[in-house]
Amino acid sequence: MNSKVDVLLGLQWGDEGKGKIVDVLTPQYDIIARFQGGPNAGHTLEFNNIKHVLHTIPSGIFHPTKVNVVGNGVVIDPIIFKKEIDALEKMGVDVKKNLVISRKAHLILPTHCALDGASEADKGKKKIGSTLKGIGPTYMDKTGRNGLRVGDIESEEFGSKYASLKAKHEGLLAPYNFEYDVSEKEITWFDGIKKIKELTLIDSEHFLNRNLSSGKRILAEGAQGSLLDIDFGSYPFVTSSNTVAAGACTGLGVAPNKIGDVIGIFKAYCTRVGSGPFPTELFDETGEKLRKEGHEFGATTGRPRRCGWIDLPALKYAIMVNGVTMLNMTKADVLSIFDEIKVCTHYKYKGEIIDYLPYDINDSEIEPVYDRLPGWKEDLTQLSSEEEFPPELIDYIDYLEKALGTPITVVSVGPDRSQTILRTEVPA
Repeated sequence: MNSKVDVLLGLQWGDEGKGKIVDVLTPQYDIIARFQGGPNAGHTLEFNNIKHVLHTIPSGIFHPTKVNVVGNGVVIDPIIFKKEIDALEKMGVDVKKNLVISRKAHLILPTHCALDGASEADKGKKKIGSTLKGIGPTYMDKTGRNGLRVGDIESEEFGSKYASLKAKHEGLLAPYNFEYDVSEKEITWFDGIKKIKELTLIDSEHFLNRNLSSGKRILAEGAQGSLLDIDFGSYPFVTSSNTVAAGACTGLGVAPNKIGDVIGIFKAYCTRVGSGPFPTELFDETGEKLRKEGHEFGATTGRPRRCGWIDLPALKYAIMVNGVTMLNMTKADVLSIFDEIKVCTHYKYKGEIIDYLPYDINDSEIEPVYDRLPGWKEDLTQLSSEEEFPPELIDYIDYLEKALGTPITVVSVGPDRSQTILRTEVPA
């Protein structure tokens, strides 16, 4: 019996609450597989009043009977990876038992991080807001066919391959007026390599397809968000990988006809970290209220997130390019502080009213057009079923479902895994 791979991903600019939803859905699956990105991701999970932030390891790791796969599309920093594993092992998680890594995943070197820093510093005011984790330079080496992969660790020539790539990076760094020293980082980097060697390395495409053929259920976990996709995001203010559903095929080695449901996660409002266009961004007291109430600070960087109202043209675009079959809405509880909620339905763009995402969403040329809906002014964090939803929240959900043409199957009303309401009556 052949199974399908369900894909879970973010539909905005990241930080939609994917980690929590993966954790909630994991009991329904046998394998959780990350398919792209690296330690620029920060997937926050909260249970038993403890907050956990994962950067590279899939969000199913806290379920001891599930297998977690770091796919070939992921880039791994051994230093951060080792810290993550050490923290999990201190909590009693048997990482060696339920975490496996693709040999084809690429490694982030200390000099990749230096290149990232030098490139951002050189851009000045035009910087893209990189997390400075070396992600972009690592993907550049991957596509430039210079990269170092996890499977190379098993080679006797690993040391010379590392030295060769490091020397190439030093040559690239020479023209920059950028001070860096990787000598200390190198020691902890090679400690991280030793840690990776203790884990099970796999040919993930064979592993996953064998499991599909035997009827195992797989959930592919994406990082960042669809509007940060290298092809379909707000270029050049994007990440360096394909964050959309198609990235699950190339990032795991599964065929398009093996993809099942596509679960799109979105916040009840919008946030963005770093530079780039954001049509509904609020620069006023309302934006500050959203940031404070939603604790909108980056899980990886700690940077304050830019906040704004929900953007339907952008959301419809993300649903389209991903083939989303069901929606999960997070942070509905944050909007409880407002008497009125705004929904961006169209843009004023170059003298026209449009309801789609144009080629170049430059902030100076785009103006959001809003609908206004009544707020629910009620604490949602103690609710346990949709029967308890205030009528205004039900109206908000109905409004979004009609506008987006896709059912909202899960509503999150707080950060803890228990504050997740699976809706029973959703449109077919």
